[in-house]
Amino acid sequence: MVGRTASILARRALFLTIALVLIMILTAVIIGASGYDVQVLRAIIGSELQAYRQSLQRQNIPAIEIQKLVEQRKQELIRLYGLNKPWEERVLPMAWRALKLDLGYVRSQAVANVVGQQLPLTVKDAILTVLPRTLVMLTVAELICAAIALKLAPLIAYKRGSLLDKAVIAYAAFTNALPLWWLAIIALFVFGYELHIAPTNYHIIIKYINEFTSNPLAAIKGIIEVSWLPVTVIVIGILGGWLYGIRAIAIRVVNEDYVYVAKAKGVPEDLVVKRYILRVILGPVLTIVILALAGSIGGIIITESVFNWPGMGSLYYAAIVSGDAPTLLGLVYITTLVYILARFLLEVIYILVDPRVRY
Repeated sequence: MVGRTASILARRALFLTIALVLIMILTAVIIGASGYDVQVLRAIIGSELQAYRQSLQRQNIPAIEIQKLVEQRKQELIRLYGLNKPWEERVLPMAWRALKLDLGYVRSQAVANVVGQQLPLTVKDAILTVLPRTLVMLTVAELICAAIALKLAPLIAYKRGSLLDKAVIAYAAFTNALPLWWLAIIALFVFGYELHIAPTNYHIIIKYINEFTSNPLAAIKGIIEVSWLPVTVIVIGILGGWLYGIRAIAIRVVNEDYVYVAKAKGVPEDLVVKRYILRVILGPVLTIVILALAGSIGGIIITESVFNWPGMGSLYYAAIVSGDAPTLLGLVYITTLVYILARFLLEVIYILVDPRVRY
């Protein structure tokens, strides 16, 4: 049986690896074949040449000499950004290097600004620097929602039709219809600009995270002071979906005969929920929890923009707007890799928690 289990896991790992490679190739093809990166890179080169020309003019250099220097600089930039090569030679090697964790260098100052560093900057360092900021906001919010939903949702399903059940359904419907970024704007206006009990600019999170190794207590205090409002907003915005989703899974089990038998025997309510409902739905619930946590790594672009939060969502946005192909490929690779690792972890957990999967 051990050999069969290992064979199943090996096949899953192979399929997930193939999926990762295909996603990277497809992303590279979209960036290169569409000409998206060329348009953005030409705009960047044009902006740099204009600034270079103005600096030469301030030095009172003759116009003919300026033109010659600008043209020379233009050719240097074209070679630097790879515009003298076909898109296959420019973009596909980036995808291959990314698969080997050689993510290259950030090209855009906008991306470097999100990171809070200056160029030159490697894509790997940029992502590793920004990732903790998303973890302390979005991932923490997802963990809080998961903990609350795991505690309450099975109980709500057990008491289906009660006032609490109806309230949760209404709350889920309301929050699912309410854009998270709009809720963020309202919260920022009320608690930041009106009541002055929350920051109005959250870029300072960079300072506290950078200080964590040198002064952990002060850094944790600062992180909590800065992140409490974004975390609260996200929890309020997505908790309804968590409660409703796990409730929907639990309802199928509540109607099973063994649950009615347990209730008829007088088994305490908490024990019925834990032993006869939560244990049975553990597999599907773990799928929701682990994939949600893996998905949180990618950040949320609009909500992070509202709070000026320099996380993974902001990094994605800066890379897209500036056409920074190495950073885009690096971000796609890291977020896809995290998702694939989460999927493989689920395969292992299923084997551990559900003996039926082993056979």
